[in-house]
Amino acid sequence: MNAITALGGSVGTRGACAALNVHRSRYYRFRRPKLPARRVAPPLKLSDGERRHIHELLLSPSFVDQAPATVVANLLDDGTYLCSARTMYRILHEHQQVHERRRGHRRAHYVKPELVARAPKQCWSWDITKLKGPATWQYFYLYVILDLYSRYVVGWMVAERESAVLAKRLITQTCAKQEIVEGQLTLHADRGSSMKSKLVAQLLADLGVIKSHSRPHISDDNPFSEAQFKTLKYRPEFPTRFPHIGAAESHGQSFFNWYNLEHKHSGIAMLTPHAVHYGLADDILAARQHALNQAFANHPERFKYTAPTVTPLPTAVWINPPVQTQKESRCQPE
Repeated sequence: MNAITALGGSVGTRGACAALNVHRSRYYRFRRPKLPARRVAPPLKLSDGERRHIHELLLSPSFVDQAPATVVANLLDDGTYLCSARTMYRILHEHQQVHERRRGHRRAHYVKPELVARAPKQCWSWDITKLKGPATWQYFYLYVILDLYSRYVVGWMVAERESAVLAKRLITQTCAKQEIVEGQLTLHADRGSSMKSKLVAQLLADLGVIKSHSRPHISDDNPFSEAQFKTLKYRPEFPTRFPHIGAAESHGQSFFNWYNLEHKHSGIAMLTPHAVHYGLADDILAARQHALNQAFANHPERFKYTAPTVTPLPTAVWINPPVQTQKESRCQPE
């Protein structure tokens, strides 16, 4: 439009608009001074004095704790009508006085557990699972304590009920058997009634064991125990029901012997938990590496002329590793 104005001085407005292909009416609208729009107040609008009076009334001791709809109803009962409840909300909103005044539910903040084990007997995980009994709604309860680093089941028990007293006995016996000293161990569990009981908490304090709990409704905070239970229940020989508690104990004895002594665990370089827990892993991995070296020496072409290496043990096993340690070598539960 400024180009039309500059060109119009020499060829006129009509010629400038024609040369630049701009309709003259558009140019004239552009040149027309823009006046501020005047909005006529609606006849129903309250005056400033009336709005101040209503605002003061809403903040008065008689109505300060009442909702606008209640204020309107109370005023009508007294034979007075000032405005609608919606107008009262608008007046309060102008003064930033509209907000939720009721006390809402505040969820407790739970810190995400970040646990690491770099050797056996540093961090254990324990949990309780149900085993179906001889009849519907009848269960036996399997307590299992698992070493995070080695995956070795250091203690287990089958009982007819879930009890903090039984959990205390199992933890005490397991710590004594594994020769746990004060300040050495962290014991992690979910938030079951037995895990959070004062009896167990007092026992851990007496033993010098650090307690750790999962966050509510977060299954990933205790993955190793959950994965171990899945290994138990997905075995072909796992029965649908146990006829009595003796059968459950017998099955547990057979399974945990196999799990600790024979099971090649993918999370610990295909070693058995017993080998890792009792320091036999280095000799086994060295023997495996020797076998690979012999195979490579005999047939290097089968390995594309690159010497094979055994999978090493993880340097650390984490529950919820921090972001800065995501690249650190760690085991994943099987």
